[in-house]
Amino acid sequence: MNKKIRFGVVGTNFITDWVIAGAREEERFELAAVCSRTQERGAEFAAKHNIPHIFTSLDDMVQSDIIDAVYIASPNYKHAEQSILAMSHGKHVLCEKPIASNAREARAMVAASYKYGVTLMEAMKSTLSPNFIAVKDNLHRIGTPRRYFASFCQYSSRYDKFKEGIILNAFRPELSNGAMMDIGVYTLYPLIALFGSPKSVNAQGIVLSSGVDGQGAVNMQYDGFNATVLYSKIANSQLPAEIEGEDGNIMIDRIQTPVDVRFYPRQAPASGHEKRAEGESLTGADNHNEYFYEIKEFIDLIEQGRRESSINSHQCSIATMEVIDEVRRQLGVRYPADEA
Repeated sequence: MNKKIRFGVVGTNFITDWVIAGAREEERFELAAVCSRTQERGAEFAAKHNIPHIFTSLDDMVQSDIIDAVYIASPNYKHAEQSILAMSHGKHVLCEKPIASNAREARAMVAASYKYGVTLMEAMKSTLSPNFIAVKDNLHRIGTPRRYFASFCQYSSRYDKFKEGIILNAFRPELSNGAMMDIGVYTLYPLIALFGSPKSVNAQGIVLSSGVDGQGAVNMQYDGFNATVLYSKIANSQLPAEIEGEDGNIMIDRIQTPVDVRFYPRQAPASGHEKRAEGESLTGADNHNEYFYEIKEFIDLIEQGRRESSINSHQCSIATMEVIDEVRRQLGVRYPADEA
C-alpha cells in the first residue's frame, strides 16, 4: 500500500473545495489539517470535508508533525510569504496559480525549495491534464510553428458589484489581483510550457478605476512565430485556442480546461468550395476530476524526491510571472507587493 502524503490546506474558498474533490481520487492523498483566519470558519470547513485538525496560525500548522505538505489557496499577495514559511519547516508546497505577485517573489520561492530540500509546484491544472499532454505529444505534427492563439474571457459576477461601487477581492490591487492574474495566466502558462519565454511582449488593455486590469490583449514575438492571448473579466468569449504550423494546426476548445483537442493537417490548395475538415481527435479517455492530475503529479514528485515538475517547472512559473510583470508594467498596473 502506498504511503499517504498528509496535506494541510490554507484557504477555505471554493477553489479549495474543488481541489479537495479532485484530490480525493488520489489514494495517496490524506487531508490532515486546515488553516483558516478564524476558528469558526475553520471548524465549518473541517466539518464539511472531515478534516481532523484545525489551525488559525500558519506558523503552528507548518511546525506540526501531522502534515507533510501544504496546499496554499490564499490571496495572491500571500503566496510567497506563506510558501516560504512552509518550506522553511520542511513542508512541500503546492501553491495555487499565479504562484506569486511577481517574478521576484517566484524566484525567492524557488530558491527556498532548494535551500530547504522540498518540492514546490504551481497548481496549474490545465497543463497536467491528459488532453494538454496530447497537445504536447502531437505538437511535432504541425511542423514549423507559426502562431499560438488563446483566449479566456469570462464575465465576472463581481464586476456587477464593482459597477455598483463595491470593490470585491477580484479587483483589488492590494491583493495582487486583476484579470491577468486570475484568468489571463491560463492563456500564458501553456504557451510558455510549450515554447519558453517570448523575445518581446506588447500589451494593451483596460485598467479599471481600482487600479487592476479588467481585460487585455497581449502579442508576443518568438523566433519565427508569434503568439496572441486575450483575457477578460468584463466580457465573455467562446473562442477556442489554436496552435498553427506549416504542416497543420491543433485546435483546443478551452485553454483553461482542454476537453476537445483536434489535429488538422494542412489542406491542399483550396478552390473555395471544400467542406471544412473535421480533424483528427486527440482527446483521450479522462475518467478523473480535472484537479486530480495536479495532485497526482505533486505526490509523484514528493515520492521521487524531485524539487520540481518537468511540466509545471520552476522555470515555467518564473517565466510566466516575468511576462505578467511586463504586461502590468505596460498597462500601468502596480501592486503594493511590487514595492516590498
